[in-house]
Amino acid sequence: MKHGKKYRAHEGKIDRTKVYVLDNAIQLAKDTSYTKFDGTIEVTAKVNYKSLQNIRGTVSLPHGTGKQVRVLVFCKGDKQQEARDAGADFVGDMDMIEKVQGGWTDFDACISTPDMMKEVGKLGPILGRKGLMPKPKAGTVTQDVAKAVNEVKSGRLEYRPDKGGVIHLGIGKSSFSNEQLLENIKAVVGGLMKDKPSDAKGEYIKGISVSATMGHGVKVDVKELVNSVI
Repeated sequence: MKHGKKYRAHEGKIDRTKVYVLDNAIQLAKDTSYTKFDGTIEVTAKVNYKSLQNIRGTVSLPHGTGKQVRVLVFCKGDKQQEARDAGADFVGDMDMIEKVQGGWTDFDACISTPDMMKEVGKLGPILGRKGLMPKPKAGTVTQDVAKAVNEVKSGRLEYRPDKGGVIHLGIGKSSFSNEQLLENIKAVVGGLMKDKPSDAKGEYIKGISVSATMGHGVKVDVKELVNSVI
């Protein structure tokens, strides 16, 4: 793949044969970003497990993602006001079901009370492919809609690996302090290790890298990072 001048100009700042301690990796990711806007800092983690479809969970970032999360809540009656008071952007029952059926998906997260899931489940072809379907395990099918809205708004992320065992997460903005990014990344790695399957053998996290949206991946010392969070 041919890269532009800006990409090549920053490439020499990173030693590809080296792994870096986390705080150094964060600084390098910032230094090698070549966007003028406040880009996202991303973490990529490769996990080692035989049944990748069983690896999924949620992590809460202490400093959020820096992104405004638009939340849709499916609920009825008094729960609707509860959701609005908590900061939900869109709230409704059958009116919202019909809107989504019409192709509207202008939101980033979706929450539902259990009594709405029979109807919400029919939206599977639309919500499922976008990763927006509410799930009990993720805490997005719940009676406590206020708590769920607050958690999603404050930086709770769902994760699952791709077919290659790689998890990609945006964990903050370039404008975040290094300390904020470090704490968010440690929260992610701590969450992955906490949810590690009991029958996982050998080294569970095989690799971690940090990068800006338009920048270079910086390899992180996995052993040092994992030991710092367990």
